[in-house]
Amino acid sequence: MKACYDPRSMKTPDKPSGELVTRTVAMPKDTNPNGDIFGGWLMSQMDLGSGILASKMAKTRVVTVALDGMSFLQPVRVGDTVACYARVDSIGRTSMKIPVEVWVQRYMKTEQVLVTRAVFTYVAIDQEGRPVAVERG
Repeated sequence: MKACYDPRSMKTPDKPSGELVTRTVAMPKDTNPNGDIFGGWLMSQMDLGSGILASKMAKTRVVTVALDGMSFLQPVRVGDTVACYARVDSIGRTSMKIPVEVWVQRYMKTEQVLVTRAVFTYVAIDQEGRPVAVERG
């Protein structure tokens, strides 16, 4: 596995990295007082998407235990199509580090723009909430 990266130190890529895990449209109800999409809403989309990938990888229930290096690079606007891309960067005994990138297609345009990225850490758990080994292979 590759070493986990710090998203703040990376150059802005020109295309998404990882697997498409969620896609949705930013709506007016998700705006902050300035009229841009609320950062917390965007973070929840990232958590949902990377959680899907983490549970698929672990083949069990997972919980978010950490979020590293959240970088908001561009605003998200009402009507933008928001796409989360994620990949498993490293797997420990019970945990996984999953970098997530959010790209938007601007409303009524064709360009894709990287708007935020972060690294989420998940722990695999059993039905009682105790950590369990991540299944491999």
